[in-house]
Amino acid sequence: MITFLWPLAFLALPLPFLVRYFAKPADPGLSGALRVPFFKSVFGGASGGAGAENRSLWKLTLASLIWVLLVTALARPAFVGPEVPLPAEGRDVMLAIDLSGSMDEQDFAVGGRPSTRLHVVKATADTFIESRKGDRVGLVLFSDRAYLQAPLTFDRNAVRDLLDEAEVGLTGQKTAIGDAIAISLKRLKDRPENGRVLVLLTDGANNSGVMEPLKAATLAEELGIKIYTIGVGAEAMTVNTRFGQQLVNPSADLDEGVLKEIADMTGGKYFRATNVEGLATVYREIDRLEPVAGDPVHIRPEVALYYWPAGAALILAALFALILVVPTTFSRRHSVAGG
Repeated sequence: MITFLWPLAFLALPLPFLVRYFAKPADPGLSGALRVPFFKSVFGGASGGAGAENRSLWKLTLASLIWVLLVTALARPAFVGPEVPLPAEGRDVMLAIDLSGSMDEQDFAVGGRPSTRLHVVKATADTFIESRKGDRVGLVLFSDRAYLQAPLTFDRNAVRDLLDEAEVGLTGQKTAIGDAIAISLKRLKDRPENGRVLVLLTDGANNSGVMEPLKAATLAEELGIKIYTIGVGAEAMTVNTRFGQQLVNPSADLDEGVLKEIADMTGGKYFRATNVEGLATVYREIDRLEPVAGDPVHIRPEVALYYWPAGAALILAALFALILVVPTTFSRRHSVAGG
């Protein structure tokens, strides 16, 4: 709809008429008189009559219209659109997901059927990302080396799609936890404080990369970036061997000590997820500890329209000037030529 941002400006509409009504007229005796022998010729042969009255009425109407347009422009007309929600400023959440060879271990069960660790991680992390409305979310994937898959963005659907495309062993079979933390810190360090979070998920121990995990955690502590660590993998599973079925620990390589220390150093928390329900609970707990932003702010986009009445007033003023000047000039030249 169209509205006026400064509607009080319309109070100035009667100003010219008030000035004309209350202002003291000029004393005719203070000014001299210039007698022009061809006065009647200049003004159409008479000082009065119906023609003069019509011209005065047109001039008054045109001047009034120009004044109305100027006051309308001063009132700042604008087209105001429907409400548009803006995301409230939330947290900056980086997800670091392990893609090492062990993430292909089928020690989780979904619907009674064995499922790989990565498959379950994708499903639960997808729900977590979708719930972070108002937050910027980024994604780091790591195995032999770590790399940024998605920078911090409000486009959560894009991050979910990129996570869904991730495959075990995409960049190797080992685990570079320290490098994953370092790359995440690089993206988080320039963001506003008190809202920077790294969620690191792995099923093993650091055995690749350049940066040591605890050294990277020290940098995170200095920067004030909180790290939540998640260790995934069942604690026991039955496998078939040549000696029959045996109970083994598929998570024997998980370095829980380092993950706990990383979380403690940075003010985060360590979680252990041994099944699907446990992993989903972990993400819900992180949601509780790091709540999403509040309700979005709604604004109405405005498109200024004041230049339309202002432009129309300018054009009419130019026409008004032509109406006053051109006929008088033409009449004077005609009278001089005839004399």
